[in-house]
Amino acid sequence: MAAFDFDGTITHGDSTTSFCLSAFAGRLPAAVLRAAPRLAGYPLGLVARQRLKETLLTPVLRGREEREVRARAAVWAARQLPGMVRPAALEQLRWHQAQGHRVVLASASLELLLEPWARAAGVDDVLATRLEVREGRLTGRLAGPNCYGPEKVARLEALVGDLAGIELYAYGDSRGDRELLAAAQHPVFRPFR
Repeated sequence: MAAFDFDGTITHGDSTTSFCLSAFAGRLPAAVLRAAPRLAGYPLGLVARQRLKETLLTPVLRGREEREVRARAAVWAARQLPGMVRPAALEQLRWHQAQGHRVVLASASLELLLEPWARAAGVDDVLATRLEVREGRLTGRLAGPNCYGPEKVARLEALVGDLAGIELYAYGDSRGDRELLAAAQHPVFRPFR
């Protein structure tokens, strides 16, 4: 099995930010302004990563129909996301597929962004951050934990069971991938830069 982080590993840059800039640019300045105190508190450890993410996403996505956002995400993933993909990362992903390995994305990025790209790329599973939906509309909050750090391993174990019996390749580029890399027999840190 091969588990790939997405943002910064497979791609140049952050897919969630790029999507929001492309699809909801008009709402971003107010969201960033409103989040300024939390943005300042995050590097000091005063604000949790999940809380910061929700603070930024809520004014951008709250009240939007889920199917409309998914449709925008699918178009964006088809048109814009391929330009962010590192060729060497895609080549390595294809190598794992050619070996018959199960390929998984494990990412803090939004699941609704990664799923269309993953389907097109033939990726087996997407473990990513989910958005809360109520009555067909997004709240801007996360549905469950942000898929970051230990949550990546927890989601992988929920998918396949005990990792001890699996030969795991893991690819990551940040501290959010530390636990995933530690769980792998073949950890690879920042390989495509």
